[in-house]
Amino acid sequence: MKFKDISVSVVVIAIVLIIIIPVPPGLLDVLLSVNISLALLILLNTIYAKDALQFSIFPSLLLITTLFRLALNISSTKLILSTGNPGDVVKAFGGFVIQGEVVVGIIVFLIITIVQFMVITKGSERVSEVAARFTLDAMPGKQMAIDADLNTGLISEQDAKERRKEIQREADFYGAMDGASKFVKNDAIVGIVITFINIIGGFVLGAVRGEGEISELLYVYTNLTVGDGLVSQIPALLISTATGFIVTRAASDSNLSNDLLKQIFQNPLVMFLASGVLALLALVPGLPFFPFAILAVVLAGSGYSLRTALQRTEIQKEVEVEESEVEEIRKPENVVSLLQVDPIELEFGYGIIPLADVNQGGDLLDRVVMIRRQIALELGIVVPVIRLRDNIQLNPNEYVIKIKGIGVAQGELMLDHYMAMNPGTVEEKVEGIETVEPAFGLPAVWVNESQREKAEVLGYTIVDPPSIIATHLTEIIKNHTHELLGRQDVQTLIDNVKENHSALVDELIPKQMSYGEVQKVLSNLLKEGISIRDLVSILETLADYITTTRDTDVLTEYVRQNLARAISSKFIGSARANVITLDPVLEQTIMDSVQQTEQGSYLAMDPSATQEIINEVYRQVQKILSMGQQPIILTSPMVRLYFKRLMEQAIPELIVLSYNELDSSIEVQSVGMVSVAK
Repeated sequence: MKFKDISVSVVVIAIVLIIIIPVPPGLLDVLLSVNISLALLILLNTIYAKDALQFSIFPSLLLITTLFRLALNISSTKLILSTGNPGDVVKAFGGFVIQGEVVVGIIVFLIITIVQFMVITKGSERVSEVAARFTLDAMPGKQMAIDADLNTGLISEQDAKERRKEIQREADFYGAMDGASKFVKNDAIVGIVITFINIIGGFVLGAVRGEGEISELLYVYTNLTVGDGLVSQIPALLISTATGFIVTRAASDSNLSNDLLKQIFQNPLVMFLASGVLALLALVPGLPFFPFAILAVVLAGSGYSLRTALQRTEIQKEVEVEESEVEEIRKPENVVSLLQVDPIELEFGYGIIPLADVNQGGDLLDRVVMIRRQIALELGIVVPVIRLRDNIQLNPNEYVIKIKGIGVAQGELMLDHYMAMNPGTVEEKVEGIETVEPAFGLPAVWVNESQREKAEVLGYTIVDPPSIIATHLTEIIKNHTHELLGRQDVQTLIDNVKENHSALVDELIPKQMSYGEVQKVLSNLLKEGISIRDLVSILETLADYITTTRDTDVLTEYVRQNLARAISSKFIGSARANVITLDPVLEQTIMDSVQQTEQGSYLAMDPSATQEIINEVYRQVQKILSMGQQPIILTSPMVRLYFKRLMEQAIPELIVLSYNELDSSIEVQSVGMVSVAK
């Protein structure tokens, strides 16, 4: 074991031994010198620390130094009471302060002790209490600010982790300082008690042992006691001052000395005003002229020099700014940064800024977090960070949703109104501004606060502006999840599965399938609204069928059949379903039109036949919609994929299922059939 690993343990044990074992005067002199040096080092470290956490060991160090000082005080007390010779350091301090005047020495000692106890120690204790309380109270707000910066993309996950750790360390430090400051306070009290014990006990013991006259004993033991007290109180004063510095130190980019000089001597006007006041005091009769006059001249000269330096600095900064702007334009990386495309962006006009500003009561950032959580639960995909940006080119209340830099949807809000939508059961209309709900294109009405209650009573569904944006953004993301899922995202999802199903992942990837092939299968599922949250079942199916085909479209169909229960629950739900089927002749026609290539299969049909099929499907869908039911097309497993592709452009929201994708407990009834003339 290295010595540095046990050094603190050795030091603490040695301090305890000093309390128990008698210490000779020579060794006590060395230890007292070490105590003064250590206190001086701690004080200087606190002065030159840039922030409190840079000296985070201070609470523990405060305990060790207090214990060390107490041990030395006890050892010197034993020597004073037993031999009357506590060493040269104690004698020198006592003789230098008293200088033959016992009363003066005691008064000086008491003044130092009272200043250390009542002023510095009490003040440091109070500041520690307040700092600890306010630091703990501010933790939730700081955590929310970090989450907001992370959601908006201002910081990375690693940066957020570091900032959270910094906040935790800060709270732990000030909490520890709140308790550690009590050491200094109680140590000062113990020092006063020991002083009286030394004087009274030494005087009594000296008289009993017949060491001299009463006046001589009083002088000797008072001298030694004051010296002992000063040797203890001076390091205690330095440590108390260091405690005050560390708990009052605000975070800065420089040390205390630089901050003091920079902040006190930063305004030449202040220097000139102070110089003028001192000059007036120099002219007041009875006051000494030269001290005030000299200080007035010094401050006036300093103010002039400071003003000249500031003017020179401003000119230099202007030149540097101009040069840096030119250099920034010339840097090639500034052009490269423009190539970065955010997966999802929400741009809004300046009128919508209050919805995203936490300081103005906006909760849009929190809603964005909930959107990501909701989609993760529903579809099993980790949505990329959603960028929120204001755009002065938009109308004040307009917003635009972009996918990979391209606007795919937009809307406009009325911030002081609510959107009222008729669920289909309202007969009486409410007055307001007619509009269209942006997410689903439903007719709606903007109503103000006074009409809101009436609309709710009539049965309207009332939605506030933040909910409108959140709903619209959620639907857009759901419709484009297949575009947002990249190979890197697939690797992240698979690595998560690998933690508990390593055998499955090792068998499939990369021996049999690449991340790109898995990504194509998952994208096919997401494109039709199928959740990939049960990734284990998906990978199991791929591992079963990859040996028979490498066509990702065919593999997707196998996966869909394995997810029959989930698909049935999502699109049908009940135990009975009314569906539209395909004429077997039409299914055969579609299969005859499938062309196989090395890159996969595709449907090659005559355009007129395609249009005829689309028209017939549209007619059957309208019939189902008129019945108030969700239109579902049911086909044979081999036809489903190609029929879905056939209808993607005409009716993209149409649900197309195969017989093998229905749960066995569901009863199906055909209410229509798509057929075309031969």
